[in-house]
Amino acid sequence: MNWDTFYLICFVTGLILSLLSFFGGFAHLHIGHLHLGHGHAAIGHKLGHGLSAFNGFTVTAFLCWFGGAGYLLHRYSPIGVTIVMLLAIASGLLGALLLWAALFKLLLPHERVLKPEDTEMAGVVARVADPIRAAGGTGEIIFSQTGARRATPARSEDGDAIERGAEVIVLRYERGIAYVRRWDELSTS
Repeated sequence: MNWDTFYLICFVTGLILSLLSFFGGFAHLHIGHLHLGHGHAAIGHKLGHGLSAFNGFTVTAFLCWFGGAGYLLHRYSPIGVTIVMLLAIASGLLGALLLWAALFKLLLPHERVLKPEDTEMAGVVARVADPIRAAGGTGEIIFSQTGARRATPARSEDGDAIERGAEVIVLRYERGIAYVRRWDELSTS
């Protein structure tokens, strides 16, 4: 095996693993998450928001940049093998650092852990999107919660019909169904 092959293997491996982790995040695949017994293995020292500088994302970025730079420098420059290796390592570290900085500075500051009260349904004010029929009929309400627009099935708490567009308040939430009353009924009593 020559140096070109070594660098290409590093580049392709890093690129494939980066793509798998990127697209796997959309599909909620957990590739590369190491489980040991009932605990998790952690590698590296955690910085800032708990993101280790040495993690799956930065390792794959390092491999990709290291392999790409090493291949290009070895193949198309007159520089010696040792200098190419050092420059490839520097390039890999730079790529990993850039990715880590993007994660740490752009994405993680907006992350937060939800508390149960953040998604509590009782007391939520909503609009009826699909009319709720009388005597236990099920309709649909739309509301905002945790910065997102959401919808859920709803029934009238008192069994009365509620037309589309009416403003309601959720009194309780059981088995995926919100039990609601008209906002104007509650605000006048």
